[in-house]
Amino acid sequence: MSRIHFIAIGGAAMHNLAIELKNKGHQITGSDDEIFEPSRTYLEKQGLLPQPFGWYDSRISKELDVVILGMHATTDNPELLKAQNLGLKIYSYPEYLFEQTKSKKRVVIAGSHGKTTITALVVHVLHNQGVEIDFMVGSRLEGFDNMVSLNDKAEIAVFEGDEYLSSPIDTRPKFLHYKPEIALISGIAWDHINVFPTYPEYVEQFRKLVEQMKPGSHLVYYRGDEVLDRIARSAAARLQLHPYAEHNSKISDDTTYLITPEKEELPVKLFGAHNMQNINGAKSICNILGLTDRQFYNAVKTFPGTSKRLQVLSEKESYISFLDFAHSPSKVKATLQAVRDKYPDRKIHAVLELHTFSSLNRDFIPQYSGALDRADEAVVYYEKSVLEHKKLPMLSGSFVTGCFGRKDLIILNQKKDLEFYLGNIEKRNAVLLLMSSGNFSGIKLY
Repeated sequence: MSRIHFIAIGGAAMHNLAIELKNKGHQITGSDDEIFEPSRTYLEKQGLLPQPFGWYDSRISKELDVVILGMHATTDNPELLKAQNLGLKIYSYPEYLFEQTKSKKRVVIAGSHGKTTITALVVHVLHNQGVEIDFMVGSRLEGFDNMVSLNDKAEIAVFEGDEYLSSPIDTRPKFLHYKPEIALISGIAWDHINVFPTYPEYVEQFRKLVEQMKPGSHLVYYRGDEVLDRIARSAAARLQLHPYAEHNSKISDDTTYLITPEKEELPVKLFGAHNMQNINGAKSICNILGLTDRQFYNAVKTFPGTSKRLQVLSEKESYISFLDFAHSPSKVKATLQAVRDKYPDRKIHAVLELHTFSSLNRDFIPQYSGALDRADEAVVYYEKSVLEHKKLPMLSGSFVTGCFGRKDLIILNQKKDLEFYLGNIEKRNAVLLLMSSGNFSGIKLY
């Protein structure tokens, strides 16, 4: 077994990989300068929480077999510098996952939206049907102890493929490390303006993923995205193409039903047009891996959803509240539309926290124009401290209101004001939709 040190162990994928490797018998150490929940509790339970927090080059020695470097670190990190000076093998987590699975059939789920849900669906269905797999998914799944699994018996690896940078010393998108035999791209909508300052630069990352695939590989893609469709069709001579659309469905009595080719109606917990696309994408992957439609439908009926993806926080009588990871313009629009379609007669309160670098960037915020139009009452929340931490200029309420194109938009930037708003919502015949990649300043949401 190996001695492995994680620099920036507190990241979502990093701490799950650390726990998985510890459970496999490796000797794991780690460091970080701050770790938030739930990573902190999970690491503490496993005896992997760094003591003390901070970066100490004394933690790095020639006895280490591997160093795994997370994005939260910087290029001048003292532990990284010492590891480099000692000539130790340094991996980003996607590099390490590839090394562990390079003899297996690798499936990568990519795209600007829906990739966590699609990956989770594929993992759930394969597990339900008794197929041994390795996986990495960006959210906690009911019935699984960890978000990362490396199984010696598995012949298939299913990875959520993020387009963000791999590590401070590796500026390639994470998904380029996996070299998939089967890839799915759910759609392309500009994000991560801090590293892809123009839309064409962002699109180019997905083009690289497709160009990198070996001849004969399978490319599954959402055919309703014109840019993605052009990228896919340009590879038609090399790859096996599997375009997909929205799965046929209906809503009845607040329940969504999939309508199968045999006209069978199957109740599912997911709802919204974007999730019907996600289901069809996952079905295509499972079919390529050898599962029949019947196997897929039998399993998808029991899919419980994933954390922070239209996750129900509370429900009683004619009131329901959801928490969703939606933060980019396309995700916000799709999520809000899904809620509106399911609850056409209820008053929808939509609260969006601007938290990412892109969402707080003056050059990007105009992309949100119309994103909250489907809400009866819309709130945008952002903290001054987050802008300061990201070294971005303060945003005026009038500027944000103008960017969203909604004169009645409610702008909040203090925690106490958000708490007051949430505590005074009229809960009769209403829906509260909370959307953020952050945590709303740690407010107790339910």
